[in-house]
Amino acid sequence: MTESGKVLYIIVCAAGPAGDVGKLVTMAQDDGWIVQIVATPNALDFIDVSALEKQTGRPVRSQYRKPGDPKPPRADAIIVAPATYNTINKFAQGVADTYALGLLAEAPGLGIPVVVLPFVNTALAARAPFRCSIQRLQDEGVCVLLGPGQFEPHNPGSGSVHFASFPWESALMKVAHSAGDRQS
Repeated sequence: MTESGKVLYIIVCAAGPAGDVGKLVTMAQDDGWIVQIVATPNALDFIDVSALEKQTGRPVRSQYRKPGDPKPPRADAIIVAPATYNTINKFAQGVADTYALGLLAEAPGLGIPVVVLPFVNTALAARAPFRCSIQRLQDEGVCVLLGPGQFEPHNPGSGSVHFASFPWESALMKVAHSAGDRQS
């Protein structure tokens, strides 16, 4: 058990920076969070599941638990990073067709702070459905780190250049602030 005992769910999507999600895990654990990794089904091909399970001491979840399986601890906060165009749009629409999206669908209604750190290109970010999804999520109190000083969409075909500079720490700072506000 960590000092704070707060549980952070990190929902990982199938985008290039996902392979480095262990950096976020380390930062979160250093800040006293118990970390639960939840991967979208496609993200499983982007991450080192066994390394993350060793790092967190918990199984990486990508499916609903079976009856009789132990229930994971409830999240005190959620970070979605890297968040894809698809996941952001589905989250905004309330689609719950995966375990990760099911958690996200409930989180605003449960008062669980959610921070979304997108990894999208400029062509996708310019689309009306995406812009509407961002606005819809923000209207529900979801923090989306998109724009100057946060995450800037990259040019199509140049994503790999931005993997190393993906701002994991920004998401953690924002979720720590949001979770702190919730406690007061």
